[in-house]
Amino acid sequence: MTFYPTDRLALFIDGANLFSAARSLGFDIDYKKLLDEFRQRGLLIRAYYYTALVEDQDYSPIRPLADWLDYNGFTLVTKPAREYTDREGRKRWRGDMGVEIAVDMLEIAPRADHMVLFSGDGDFRCAVEALQRKGVRVTVVSTVKSQPPMASDDLRRQADSFVDLADLADVIGRPARTPRFAPEARSEE
Repeated sequence: MTFYPTDRLALFIDGANLFSAARSLGFDIDYKKLLDEFRQRGLLIRAYYYTALVEDQDYSPIRPLADWLDYNGFTLVTKPAREYTDREGRKRWRGDMGVEIAVDMLEIAPRADHMVLFSGDGDFRCAVEALQRKGVRVTVVSTVKSQPPMASDDLRRQADSFVDLADLADVIGRPARTPRFAPEARSEE
């Protein structure tokens, strides 16, 4: 990644996409480390995190992370997830944030020199091209080292630079948590 100390940086994190990519590589993102890393690379003007939230649930596993991010330097952008039924009749949730990310990138373009997009979604190729026409450099962070690869080839080619998330694991990662299991019952003697 080529960054200049005077770069005005903006981060755009597609939460679901980054989570899936890191999980496929076997680690979790440490968002404090991520923020600290990019603050060292230039003048960080904004770090956006995008996620869909399931409303009307007693507990959402993403809610604690969203609250932490909101209080610790990230601009949180959310929308309600939509429920749908897949072909097998299972309930699923959908909450694509692509339009919100693209619009925010284009709006902040006059105030940024370099944007870092944490997503491998090929739908962003056109937005990246539009940003480049405005003079903004764009780095894409995703992975091709997972099975299947998470980064679109078209997006990788369009970006000014591509960074494989696997190469950042030591910088912004922490080992993936192992599931907690109930302690084994002790037999009475």
